[in-house]
Amino acid sequence: MFNLVSFIPRAVAQGIPLMFGSTGEIITQKSGNLNLGIPGVMYVGAMSGVIGSFYYEQSVGKGNLNPFLAVFIPLICSLFGSLLMGLLYSFLTVTLKANQNVTGLAMTTFGVGFGNFFGESLIKISGLDVPSIALSRTSACFSAKLPFAKSMGWFGKVFLSYSFLAYLAIIVSIVAAIVLKKTRVGLHLRAVGESPETADAAGISVSKYKYLATCIGCMIAGLGGLYYVMDYACGIWSNDAFGDRGWLAIALVIFAIWKPDVGIFASILFGGLYILYLYIPSMGHMEYKELYKMIPYVVTLVVLILSSMRNKRENQPPAKLGLPYFREER
Repeated sequence: MFNLVSFIPRAVAQGIPLMFGSTGEIITQKSGNLNLGIPGVMYVGAMSGVIGSFYYEQSVGKGNLNPFLAVFIPLICSLFGSLLMGLLYSFLTVTLKANQNVTGLAMTTFGVGFGNFFGESLIKISGLDVPSIALSRTSACFSAKLPFAKSMGWFGKVFLSYSFLAYLAIIVSIVAAIVLKKTRVGLHLRAVGESPETADAAGISVSKYKYLATCIGCMIAGLGGLYYVMDYACGIWSNDAFGDRGWLAIALVIFAIWKPDVGIFASILFGGLYILYLYIPSMGHMEYKELYKMIPYVVTLVVLILSSMRNKRENQPPAKLGLPYFREER
């Protein structure tokens, strides 16, 4: 029987990496940069955190981990690795005017290769016979829940049974929505994405905003990869274990109509759709499960069609999305 109380926490856990990824991509796309390298960025963010966590656990040995350092070191490593990816993408597409689609796809390939290469290297260093790395002690620090959640019944399980990164994802999405809608910085960023020529004529530094938006967006997306490994996967890194979550995060941008606050609910809904096949009876036909896995993508296509039919400008992507800006052509 379908149990909503157990389904919602699992949907939220699935949706948090998508929320980080989509929020970061929305910020990036608002500047006019179409970063299809988000899957690679999430890989690099996750692996950078794994490297930091691995060497910290190695340095401590069998002693007790410092909970603060166990969280701080992987977090900083993840943000730094993601930042480098953002700088690389910005340098290629903003400074060198490279094609954004090709650059994004190349970065996805690079990010996946980066994660798999260093993942395999750490497995060999640890001397394990299994093709994975277990960072269970660090994961315990990341996945710590509120101590009183269990005593509050269904309310605690549905709303209070998550780690700090889950709540951080929601906070980041809300702050991003407020900045984009209510602040001068958000106005300038949207102007750069809609009409960089006009923004440049008004004295707004187009390159600066594109760099900042892309780098900040990549750092946020990288946290999605870190959450997946340290919380959802209980600290276990396996090569190619991410699946298509990075691409789902990009699709979620369309579903959320380029609004981070809408992305909160859209991410949880997508997370639920992603695991819905586990709750739908297949009547003994396992091939039906593969069809059920298509549900998130079918929903995305439907939303894309519906949003295209509606002529409201605020529900459309930035006018100059994916196009390089050449100042001399202004």
